[in-house]
Amino acid sequence: QVQLVESGGGLVQAGGSLRLSCAGSGRTFSDEVMAWFRQAPGKEREAVARISWSGGTYYVDSVKGRFPISRDNAKNTVYLQMNSLKPEDTAVYYCAARLVLRSGTMDYAYWGQGTQVTVSS
Repeated sequence: QVQLVESGGGLVQAGGSLRLSCAGSGRTFSDEVMAWFRQAPGKEREAVARISWSGGTYYVDSVKGRFPISRDNAKNTVYLQMNSLKPEDTAVYYCAARLVLRSGTMDYAYWGQGTQVTVSS
């Protein structure tokens, strides 16, 4: 059974840091795109960052320079280091892996269960 399990969420004050981890099991993800998404209450899911198998990265503008994404292929794990956190970063953060084409749209084949990040002002 293929699984992605996130960890590292929690409650932090504005300006603080958290490091999210997403560990994959059941198959290797070393040659797959891995990504982080987030969804705040009442808002649509948002792509935060992604990293290719070769280390190429993408970031949404709101987190550029604050949330570096990295991966350890030997551990089948992707990380999101969250620095200078703001209250508007509060959301459930989801890990995703393996880009696939579904009904003409790119999507991810595997998703984690999510981890809550709450930033207090």
